[in-house]
Amino acid sequence: MRSDVASDPGGQRMIDNPRLELLLAKEGRTIMIVLLVVGLLAIGATGWAVANPETTTAPQFGEEQVTVDADTSAVVTESGTLWTEGEELTNSSVYFLNATPELTVEPRTTLRNETSGSPIADGAVTHELLLRFEAKRDDKPFWNETHQVLRESPAVDNGVATSQATIDLESYRQRQRQLEREISGVGSVDLKLVLRVEYETERHQGTLTTTTPVTITEGAYWLKGDLSDSASNSHRSGTVRTTESRSPALIGGLSVLGTLSLAGAAIVARRSPTDVESARRAVHEQRYAEWISRGSIPMWIGDYHVSLDTLEDVVDVAIDTNERVVHDTQRGLFAVVNDGVVYYYSDRGLWEETAWPEMDLEKQPDVIDGDRDLSTEEILELDPSDEFAAPDDPDGFEDDEDVWKQL
Repeated sequence: MRSDVASDPGGQRMIDNPRLELLLAKEGRTIMIVLLVVGLLAIGATGWAVANPETTTAPQFGEEQVTVDADTSAVVTESGTLWTEGEELTNSSVYFLNATPELTVEPRTTLRNETSGSPIADGAVTHELLLRFEAKRDDKPFWNETHQVLRESPAVDNGVATSQATIDLESYRQRQRQLEREISGVGSVDLKLVLRVEYETERHQGTLTTTTPVTITEGAYWLKGDLSDSASNSHRSGTVRTTESRSPALIGGLSVLGTLSLAGAAIVARRSPTDVESARRAVHEQRYAEWISRGSIPMWIGDYHVSLDTLEDVVDVAIDTNERVVHDTQRGLFAVVNDGVVYYYSDRGLWEETAWPEMDLEKQPDVIDGDRDLSTEEILELDPSDEFAAPDDPDGFEDDEDVWKQL
C-alpha cells in the first residue's frame, strides 16, 4: 500500500512530504537561519515603523490679488432744469456737455494678500490715463492718436493707491469732429479711454490695462463700459511639514512576516531530520511506491542473496523480472525474490545484519540460573557455536532453518 508518510530508522514519524524531508535534511540549518534572520529583521522593522511616523514636506503657496477700477464724476457748472450749479454727479451713465463739460476720472488700485487677508502696504503703483482716437475702415484701424491725460505714482495707503485726472470733453469733441471731416467717406473715428496700471510688490510685478469706448454727441457724452480689471499672482511662501503614522497595512504586513518567519524557523528546527540517507530513501520509496508492497521477509528465504547499492537498483530488478519489491519495515529491508535469488537493499548492511537483531552483550548477566526456564530473549543471547552444532558442522550450524526450528 502506498504511503506518503516516512519513518526514520527508529520508527519516529517524520514529515509527510518526503521531498520536503530531504530538503530539510540537506538545507534545514540554512533555511532555519534565513527564516530567523528574516523574522528578526521584520520584527525590528515593525518596531521602527511604529516609533518613526512618516513625515512629509509640502510647499505652501500664497496669493496676491491686484484690483483696478475707476470712478467718474462731474461738477455742474451751469444751473438748468435738471441740476443746479455746484452739484456733483458721480458714476453717472450720461453727462451733458453744457452742464458738466469736464469729467473727473479717479483710478484706484488695491493690493491685497489673499492668503492672510491683509492689505499689502509696501507696494508701488503707477497710473496712466490715455484718450486715444482711432480711425477705422471696415472695423480695421489704420490710424490712431493718443493723448496722455495722467501719469502718476501715488502712495499706497493701507494697500490702496488712488489718482485723479480731469478731462475737458468739449475739446475732445471738437478734435473728433475735425478728424471725421478729414476722413469723411473713408472711415470712422472712435474715441477710447485707456487706463494702464503698473504695480510692483515684494514678490510680484506686472501691468493691467483696461479700456472703454467714449461717446461724445453735440449735447452729451458717456462711457460705454467701466474701467476695471484684476490679477491674481501665486507664490511659494514656505513649506508645511505633516507627520502621519505609517500605513497600517505596512505595519501589519511586517508584523505578520516576522511572526511567520520566526514560527517557521522554530518548526524547521524541531522537525528537520538529521539523517540525509533516510530522507533520500523516503523520497525513493514514495517515487517507486507502485512497485513496493509492505511485508515480512524471513531470513532463510532464497539460496543466494545479492546486496544492491540503492533502492532504485532493487526497483530496476523488480521491473526487469516483473516482480514486486517487498519492504520489511522491521528489518529495514527492500528485497525482490526471483528464482531462489534475493536481490535486496538495506541501510543496515548485509543480509545477516538485517536478520539478526542488535544485541548489547555488556548488559546481559554473566551467570544464567540453570534451574529456571529460559526466556526467548535469553535463548537468543546464548552463543550458538556449541549449543546447536552438528557433528559434521565445523561452524556450529548445520542449517539456519534447523536452528530457528530448535528455537
